[in-house]
Amino acid sequence: MSAKLYQTSLIIAAAALIFSASAPFAKNMYRWVDDDGNTYFSDQIPPEHIEHRREKISENGRIISITEKAKSPEQQALDNRLEKLRNAQKKIIKKQKSYDRVLLATYRSLDDLLAGVERKNQTIAVQIKASKGNVNRLAQQLESQQKEAAVFERNAKKIPQKLLDDIQSTKLQIQEAQQALDQQIAKQNAIKNDDNIDIERYLFLTQANDDSAHQLSKVASIKEANALGLFYCQNDHQCNKAWQIGRKFVNFYSTTAADIDNDTLIMTMLPTKDSDLSLSLSKIELNDGEYQLFLDIRCLDSISGRELCVSEKVHAIRTSFGPYINDALTRSAQ
Repeated sequence: MSAKLYQTSLIIAAAALIFSASAPFAKNMYRWVDDDGNTYFSDQIPPEHIEHRREKISENGRIISITEKAKSPEQQALDNRLEKLRNAQKKIIKKQKSYDRVLLATYRSLDDLLAGVERKNQTIAVQIKASKGNVNRLAQQLESQQKEAAVFERNAKKIPQKLLDDIQSTKLQIQEAQQALDQQIAKQNAIKNDDNIDIERYLFLTQANDDSAHQLSKVASIKEANALGLFYCQNDHQCNKAWQIGRKFVNFYSTTAADIDNDTLIMTMLPTKDSDLSLSLSKIELNDGEYQLFLDIRCLDSISGRELCVSEKVHAIRTSFGPYINDALTRSAQ
């Protein structure tokens, strides 16, 4: 039987099976398309066609299941990498949901939240005031000691060693006190930033409508998303623009040559030197068809490479991804 005749016979048999109401015990059929675009129906898959995508069809013509086309090792490796990205994303989402629950359980109302913020601000403000007073007191003490030493110098007398030691000790105390003050000011700024995030999120959780609340409950907060290198697409048009912008970001910061560039993955070659940075950008579909862009950074698997991947430089690149996309989208809309 020729290939064409074989195909025709299969199609006739399949049609008779699918559209006959008197075949309750008929076998399930498979439908597939070969590389030349020919469509086949059969209850068995020939070995030479096993690698093609196929649909399993019930006796009433309903698609029961789909077996995707056999994947190459390269495609499977990409799928494995995407799965790792999805797992990382799930952790971020889980953390965000936990954060939301704690936030809502801790504060009964916006006024309650604002009162808590005010209490924290007052506490750190008192600490900063005390530290500033300590710095000023030590500065006055140093000034007094230096004036005392100047008297000895004007009288052409040797400055006592104890006074010199006291001056040196006071200078060291001023340095330590100033460092403590700087740390408290930095802590105050961090607290204000966290408080602003809490207030913004609380307002959303308590005032947003059900649809938008459900939508954003799946997405990490801005702070957490930036930390992981995530960008949430609001719609297909924005996602396509963000993808093009993300490609420029990957090419700019990667030190290795381009490797893969398609609709779901942009990736540069693996690192070969301790100083190499290899970036990849994945478009990951959420359950309801929405997307997130996920930036990943890889370094050479060496002592120096691992140190580079946990460095402030790499952290800065990762956290700048989301703001970079947003800024570029804003400029393009103007």
